[in-house]
Amino acid sequence: MHKPFLKTASLLGALSIILGAFAAHTLKERMEPDVYTVFETAVRYQFYHVFALLAVGILYGNFPSAIMRWAGYLFIIGIILFSGSLYLLCYAKFSLVAGLNWVGAITPIGGAAFIAGWIMLFLAIKKGK
Repeated sequence: MHKPFLKTASLLGALSIILGAFAAHTLKERMEPDVYTVFETAVRYQFYHVFALLAVGILYGNFPSAIMRWAGYLFIIGIILFSGSLYLLCYAKFSLVAGLNWVGAITPIGGAAFIAGWIMLFLAIKKGK
């Protein structure tokens, strides 16, 4: 078990619920539908990877390795870069803040971190006992 990953996943999971509820109950009527869809995507991918991080935290007890730790780190990095950049883009479009369009270039880097995290998880389990 990797307690820091489990604690981080718990907090990021709670944040997913908070942001999802906030969007559904407050933002849905105020946002353009395409912006709301982007926000939903950010919440959904964050929540998916909370479960991935929980899995890494639990599996670490049976497959302890640097590769398994990197899987967890990459899931956290992916949440920050992928979901975080989408949240920022939605904020910019919702509040009409100019100059944040460059943030969209960060989103694919977060997606790549997610993919790398899944590959690292595979490798850690493959190499494990």
